[in-house]
Amino acid sequence: MDEKFNSASFKCIQIHSNCLTMQNEVIYINHWKSIVAIINSWSEGDDITDLDFENLAHDIFNKTGVLLSITTLKRIWGKVNYQSSPSASTLNVLAKYVDYGSWREFKHFVDQVPSLSEAPDKVKPRKFLVRPFLIILATIIMVIFMAWVLQRPHKFIKAPVGKVMFTARKVTDRLPNSVVFDYNVKGLSADSVTLQQSWDKSRTEHLSVNNNQHTSIYYYPGYFWAKLIANDQIIKESPVFIQTQDWVGILAKQPIPAYLSKADIHLHRGLGISSKTFKEKSGSPIFNGQWVGFYNVKDFNKLHGGDFTLDVTLQNTSTIEESSCRKVRIDILGKRNAILIPLAEKGCVSDLDLFTSSDWLIGRNRDMSAFGCDFSKPQHVVCTVRNMVLKVYLNDHIALSVPITQTISEIAGICINFEGSGIVSKITLKNGRQTVLNDGFDDLSM
Repeated sequence: MDEKFNSASFKCIQIHSNCLTMQNEVIYINHWKSIVAIINSWSEGDDITDLDFENLAHDIFNKTGVLLSITTLKRIWGKVNYQSSPSASTLNVLAKYVDYGSWREFKHFVDQVPSLSEAPDKVKPRKFLVRPFLIILATIIMVIFMAWVLQRPHKFIKAPVGKVMFTARKVTDRLPNSVVFDYNVKGLSADSVTLQQSWDKSRTEHLSVNNNQHTSIYYYPGYFWAKLIANDQIIKESPVFIQTQDWVGILAKQPIPAYLSKADIHLHRGLGISSKTFKEKSGSPIFNGQWVGFYNVKDFNKLHGGDFTLDVTLQNTSTIEESSCRKVRIDILGKRNAILIPLAEKGCVSDLDLFTSSDWLIGRNRDMSAFGCDFSKPQHVVCTVRNMVLKVYLNDHIALSVPITQTISEIAGICINFEGSGIVSKITLKNGRQTVLNDGFDDLSM
């Protein structure tokens, strides 16, 4: 909010307006939550966990193509105190998840559902009135199923979660790095036990309750929280900190990435990769959709993500023929979260998604033109977090200033990603008391 409007009277008017807007939407949001609860078999009174919200966000993304943050979903469920109604774009996503074209259409459906006292012949047939019937039917089936479950004799006594053992240990300090997970879940009543190795849900494997070890290879550095999950509930977490010795370059490939040598990434003007080397390593003269990341992952003297400044000068050096959008992404990795800042050619800003550490800002639903670049010359990016406000400057102009509801905790790494070739000429990371990273890359040429 602009400082000139910081009067007490204006705040009262704004808060009152927000509350009225929220109240106008509450009945519809509650109806939507009821439908979602049935879809996901959530019973009234259930303690909805972070994993539940993660799974819901994943399902919404698969169905709508829009990734809502866990914080947004928690606000909708009242887990996070927030007085304003969700944005129009968020409400439209919620509606699409339950098969409505827009939030307006969903609200119209709720308003049109006949009361029990209304005569059937007064109800006009509508194609979406079948949905309440399906909801009622699903509710009846769920009640019958729950009654059957409650009447079954319990074969196992659930072991106290505190007695479940789950730890992780690395076998080396280099990349790639194998991690040994030691666990013991014997006596835990569970239909399934799985290991989610990182934030990436595709890296999930089933575990045998009769074994006590499992190993995984981590090809990328970072600070990960491996999760031991039983019956869709997170039972234990264990940190996995895969560090780098210095800056390393990794060409993203599936299933195994390619590591770049110091000669590959030590350029005359800084840290990066030339178009020639990128072509040789990727095997293609076209770089669209092909990424290289430059990582520096370590304990930055416990610098906290709630108070820092990152200052970086970089350039995507691909030609427009090699990479149509010449995208860049700056990742600030924390021990509990991350901040992801995208850049691209000005004509491609619709394709940019930014993560603030608590919310996604989606280019399809938001004007991201402030993050459009002229990559014929270096770009100067500054990112700061102070007093729970994230600010991003591009070439000394403010590109973003938004409040955040959670920090990334202690900073654990920086990654500069290029779609195609690129170069980092300078980078510093600091707060008001200390500088933990200051690389000018003047002496890298070999």
